[in-house]
This record gives sequence, structure tokens and C-alpha cells, in this order.
Amino acid sequence: MLTFATLFFGIMFDTGMFDPLIKGVLRFSGGDPIKIAIGTAIIAMASHLDGSGSSTFLITVAAMLPIYKAIKMSPLTLAVIAALSAGTMNMVPWGGPTIRAATALDVSVVDLYSPMLPVQITGLICVLIASFWLGRQERKKLGIVKELPKNLFNQKDDPSKENLKRPKMIIVNLLLTILVIIALVMEILPLAIPFVVGVPLALILNYRDVKMQQERIESHAKATIYTASVIFCAGIFTGILSGSGMIGAMADTLSASVPSTAGQALPILLAFLAMPLSLVFDPDSFYFGVLPVLAATAGEFGIDSVVMGRAAIIGQMTVGFPVSPLTGATFLLIGLAGVELGDLQKKAIPLAFGISTIMAIVALMLGLLS
Repeated sequence: MLTFATLFFGIMFDTGMFDPLIKGVLRFSGGDPIKIAIGTAIIAMASHLDGSGSSTFLITVAAMLPIYKAIKMSPLTLAVIAALSAGTMNMVPWGGPTIRAATALDVSVVDLYSPMLPVQITGLICVLIASFWLGRQERKKLGIVKELPKNLFNQKDDPSKENLKRPKMIIVNLLLTILVIIALVMEILPLAIPFVVGVPLALILNYRDVKMQQERIESHAKATIYTASVIFCAGIFTGILSGSGMIGAMADTLSASVPSTAGQALPILLAFLAMPLSLVFDPDSFYFGVLPVLAATAGEFGIDSVVMGRAAIIGQMTVGFPVSPLTGATFLLIGLAGVELGDLQKKAIPLAFGISTIMAIVALMLGLLS
């Protein structure tokens, strides 16, 4: 699913399906820092549908940085909003953390993610509120700029990218995307099938020439194959750990040191600590090394492994990934925005931790952590 989901959304971005949204947000924002901040969040959320932090930051910063510079808004505000938006969106079922958690715990992605949808929506609403607050701070300093340079809204893409645009197919592509997501979330078809079918349909509908179809696949294949290879290898690794009894032995040792009264609180503790753990563990180390042991330990107290998986994706390399020094996307973001890592972390970490805490509370209230 991860392989074809990345290909599918990559092709959709190539066709320009999201261009009307980006242009509409740019025109709606005008010179009002609050609207610009909220618009930044919306663009980052939409761009992160493919689950790739790098493409999200490339699209968002390229679209919004000229406006920030034009009215002298802080690029740090842009970086913080993009980070919060991409992090919260990274919970999508085809995103790296969710796929890793499902693979490591041998549970269905749908069982893991579907109950968490209200939690993610809550997080996205919190991101919009945080964006409003950040924009309001900028407005207090700068006021509202009544006129922006007209060329801000008439920027042209690279000619090679323009040749890939399919403006007449936007509605068709949007309907195809909606159908694929509905089929996935509602389990109308087996898990990977919606994207497996969606990719060839997207190619046939938008690029009739076989050579262009091959070029589109090749342009997205490197990142796709690398990520899929990591998932396969890590799945084998955790299978060996589990089959050899090593995870069970570690869990027995750990559970023996945990008081029985505290055992039931393991998912809650993990949910609240998940975001800060992004600063300590890279995604592979946590999801394929730490999480299986924690899940096995929780199992000693009668807690289902899927519950531990839900607790983990509340913050570990979801909300927390864009501020972690352990991911390349973080350095791409600060490079594009022209800010320092320390400044980004100082401003974004408290907001990210607050958002993940609210998400954990909602998950607890919905009974997803017990």
C-alpha cells in the first residue's frame, strides 16, 4: 500500500490537481497575516496527503515564502506552521509511522488508524487554531498590507513541470482520489487494492503516452522503493525477534519491574510521551525496536498491541517528526525557510507537544487507550 500510495499522490501532484487550492488560498490570504498563516496550514495539510515531508515542505515553502517576504512576516512562522501541519497529517494510514506500527505489531492498518480519525481531526483543528494565534502575533507587529505585488500570483513553474499539468482533468482526478480514499477507509476492497488500481488509472487518464507513464513512475520510484525496502527488511527483523523469543524475554523482564497498578497506564504514558520521543528515537529504531517490546510488556497486563500502536502514532514521528534532528525533512524545511534548527524547535516544540497532548486526551476520552 505504501508503495502505490506514494506513487498515486505523486502523480496527482504532477497533474496539478492541487494547484487551484494553492492559488485560491494565495488569493484569499491577501495581505492579512492571519489569513496567510491559516492558508499556509491548509496548503501544508493538502500537500502532505502523499505522506512525504520533503515534498510537503518543498510545495508549501515555495508557494508561501514570497508572500511572507513581501509583507515582512517571519519565515520562522512559516516553518513552524508547515511543521505542525505536516506532523499532524503524518498519521494518515499510508504514512510512515502508521505503516511501521502496523507492520511491527502485525495488526491491520485500518484497525490501527480508523478509530484514530477523530483524534487526527482534533489535531488538525488545533493546528489551525495555532496558526491563527501565530498569524495574530504577526498582525500585531505588521498590520494588514493592502496591496501585494501582482507577480506573486502569476509565478510560473518550470517548463518541464508545466508540461505535466492536466488542468482539464482536475475534476476527474479529484473524484478518483476521493473514491480511492473512501475505498481504503471503509474497507470496501482489500487494503492495498485501492491504490494498486488507482495508480494505473491515474496514469492512463492523464498520460496516454507510455513513455510519459514510465517517466512518472521513475520520477517517484526512488523514494518509494527505498521506503518499501526499509519496511520489508524491518518486518523481517521484527519477525526474527518475535519468533526467536527475544521480544518475549525482554517483555517478561520489563513487565516484572513494572508494578501491576502501573501496567494499565502504559498506553496513556506512551501517548503523552510519544511526541518528545521523536527527539530521541528515529522512526525505525522506535517502531521496530522499542514499540514491539512495549507492546509485549503491555500484553502481560492484558492490553492489546493495537492500543499501544494507537498511542504511539499520536506523536512519535507524526506530530514530532518535523522538529526532530533525526529526520532529513527537518533540515530541508529549515534550509528552504532560511531559519535555524534551534529557533524552529524553541517555537514549535511547545506547540507540537500541546497539540499531541490534546490528541492524547481525546483518544483517552474515546476509550482508544484502554
